[in-house]
Amino acid sequence: MSQLGATITKEGIRFAVWSSSARRIWVSIFDERGRREIDRLELQPEGDGVHTLFVAGLAAGTRYGFRADGDYAPEQGLWFDPDKLLADPYAVEIDRPYAYDGRLAARQGEGGDTASLMPKAIAGALPEPLPALPPLFRPGGLIYEVQVRAFTKLHPDIPEKQRGTIAALAHPLVVEHLQKLGVAAVELMPVTASIDERHLPPLGLGNAWGYNPVTFMALDPRLAPGGLAELRETVAALREAGIGTILDLVFNHTGESDRLGQTLSLRGLDNRAYYRHEADGALVNDTGTGNMVACDHPVVREMVLDTLRHFVQHAGVDGFRFDLAPILGRVDGVFDADAPLLNAIRNDPVLADRVLVAEPWDIGPDGYQLGNFPPPFLEWNDKYRDDIRRFWRGDGGMIGTLATRLAGSSDVFAKPGQATVRSINFIAAHDGMTLADIVAYEHKHNEANGEQNRDGHDDNLSWNNGVEGQTDDQSIVTARFDDQRALLATLFASRGTIMLTAGDEFGRTQRGNNNAYAQDNDITWLDWAGRDRALERYTALLAKMRRAAPALLDASFLTGEPAAGSEIADVVWLSETGVPLDEAAWHDPRRHRLVMVLGDEDGRLAVIINGDRRACMFTLPERAGFHWCPAIETDSGDISRPVLGRTVIFMIESRAAQAGAGESHDG
Repeated sequence: MSQLGATITKEGIRFAVWSSSARRIWVSIFDERGRREIDRLELQPEGDGVHTLFVAGLAAGTRYGFRADGDYAPEQGLWFDPDKLLADPYAVEIDRPYAYDGRLAARQGEGGDTASLMPKAIAGALPEPLPALPPLFRPGGLIYEVQVRAFTKLHPDIPEKQRGTIAALAHPLVVEHLQKLGVAAVELMPVTASIDERHLPPLGLGNAWGYNPVTFMALDPRLAPGGLAELRETVAALREAGIGTILDLVFNHTGESDRLGQTLSLRGLDNRAYYRHEADGALVNDTGTGNMVACDHPVVREMVLDTLRHFVQHAGVDGFRFDLAPILGRVDGVFDADAPLLNAIRNDPVLADRVLVAEPWDIGPDGYQLGNFPPPFLEWNDKYRDDIRRFWRGDGGMIGTLATRLAGSSDVFAKPGQATVRSINFIAAHDGMTLADIVAYEHKHNEANGEQNRDGHDDNLSWNNGVEGQTDDQSIVTARFDDQRALLATLFASRGTIMLTAGDEFGRTQRGNNNAYAQDNDITWLDWAGRDRALERYTALLAKMRRAAPALLDASFLTGEPAAGSEIADVVWLSETGVPLDEAAWHDPRRHRLVMVLGDEDGRLAVIINGDRRACMFTLPERAGFHWCPAIETDSGDISRPVLGRTVIFMIESRAAQAGAGESHDG
């Protein structure tokens, strides 16, 4: 297909856009402030739905938008209206953020010209492509999920003008924090330009998460005032520090929403081609947001691929996380692991080596596809999240499930020919309660969202340790601290990639709000000044321990058998008495204790889990010439004394010659 968007040459600009059913398409040229339309020029059909026009004399910095005319019959999925200024689907920069206005959704002839309501695309020459460097991130590492604005909005040591931007991620103090946690890659929640859902402005709220895009390549000017160059420079700075960058992208829907939504771009250019429709013309809503992008359409498929290539070649990112990813694999509405788009991403010369992360569910038919994405896709593992929460909440009969989750969820991911753990293990993410709130709130508290606490999940698998929300009771405060430590320790002890959401390492809270997408305020802004430094130090020690333990970073499945040439099994599962669990113990609903011993010839690592509230003596198997000592440098004890309840201890086996040197204790 001919190159789409605005292509700058020495002589002028070539505009190109695709529509299979528009009768006429124009490009509107605006003044340098984007306020006054100074020209409107008609594009010419070039074939295969491409409309083009070369305009001599135009240069980089030109502000523009498209208009399209054709049949107007919304009940049939036709929304052509030349009064609607349309964003270029291939725009790489816009002059201001998108803002909801009811006139953007007006029917033809009723709302007037929308040019004053719309951002203008800025034509610009892209920088030279970056050298093709391999991703820094490798499966088994730590992904750190970041909501860019909330992450540094309250950071006292970052210059005020830089707070809340992509550039702030490259600040030396931020980089130091990431390195201390052993972050292998930051995963940036959407940084492309998005728009608020129509119900939010009347409530005085806005979409803080960004999962409501309009165009796919243009960055949000509020997050990246420096445009693509800002992202590129930040990615480079993080890479120099040994940290990769993953972009969270949304290709499943756009902010044009349902039939009552606004006409901003794809709807006005070719609604029936860009979005999926039912036989009666109604929009398919497998996203729960009002529309669903037709990722099985060849033009849409190429637009997605072009977007991914754009961010790899011009920003240098390590890879991508795909929101509601089954939609990328739906062909005629049915998920197919061999869908053309999924195969094209995996086999594209630019994209084949990138980190690919799927959120493996949507709300459409057969939308839950955990474990069904093709390699090398990694997948968010909500079974891990839920089962780890259940165990530490105290649910019975969870020991076997706990072991399965610690070992990489072979029940989900061990498919024929697949030897690598593709699980992304997490306990809390942007969507849901924070780690600290899981142990402080038994129920959601979403009143600030303006929907009478009806929104968000009701089953949070959380507990409050005796009091709902904040308390001055020191015994409860201590119990919650211990629970957070136990949850974090379990995460860092797990086989596969692990994910931590920014701030969970130091006790961030959203006051029980489990759907804080509309809270661009201190509910979601990280409280750097008030962070729990003790929890932060413990998380850093966990990270240091994990980085030094090959058995934890290994992303292959555990077998329970020795590796070739070894006598040490890669894993054994023991009771507190140091003997392997028998069938009865595995199925004992009252059992809340487990020891996982990971091993190789150089030494073994024991993960001692006491999920019972009672202290207990644990015994580890001895081996001639070796000695057990704490693997984490804390001062809370070792297994020569009873292990306190609801805790995780790491013990490492060292050769006897090293025994006693620098011993420290963990509890």
